[in-house]
Parts: sequence; structure tokens; C-alpha cells
Amino acid sequence: MALTQIDHLDDQMDDCIDDCFEAVQACEWCADECAEEGEEMAECIRLCRDVADVASMHARFMGRDSNYSTQLAETCAGVCEQCAEECRRHDHEHCQVCADVVEQCAESCRAMMA
Repeated sequence: MALTQIDHLDDQMDDCIDDCFEAVQACEWCADECAEEGEEMAECIRLCRDVADVASMHARFMGRDSNYSTQLAETCAGVCEQCAEECRRHDHEHCQVCADVVEQCAESCRAMMA
């Protein structure tokens, strides 16, 4: 409800913010689970942490109507796509769920840029 009071957010930006925060949650979960899997998951952990940081920042930038939101959207989409690709390489449920969520985030970021 509170976000409906922010006049600079259109539906597309609102969806992107939601998708970014979902990506943060999925990536934090995935990175934590991967940490228990061993060293072969190091790249997955790194990319999940990158997504969590960039997606969180992007959502905050959109919320404050930053002039840098579009540039950050491109970065966020790129990191999400790399993370999804890495997560898809692993059969773990947490990796597959994470890949789905970050792919949606990448799509939202790209749509917001258009």
C-alpha cells in the first residue's frame, strides 16, 4: 500500500522493485545453501552475492527516483543473467529456484529500461 503513494513509480517500476527484492532473498538463500555444498559452488556463491547487492541497490535507487536507475538496471540485468546461467549448471533445488527468480528480475530490469 505505501508504494502506491510514491508518485514517480509506475506499475513497471513497482514490479521491478518487487522482483529485485525477491532476487535478493533467493540469492541469499542459494548462497547460504551453496556454502554447505563445497568449493565447486564458489562461483555460484559469488554471483548470488553480486545479485543480492546490485538488486538491493537498484530497488533502492528506483525508490528514490535516482538518475542512475537506468544504468543500474542494465548492470542488474546482466548480473542476474550470469547468475541464472551458473545456477542452471547445478541440480540443487535452491539453485534452480534462484535461477527462476533472477531470470524474472533480469526481465523486469530490461523492461524498465525500455
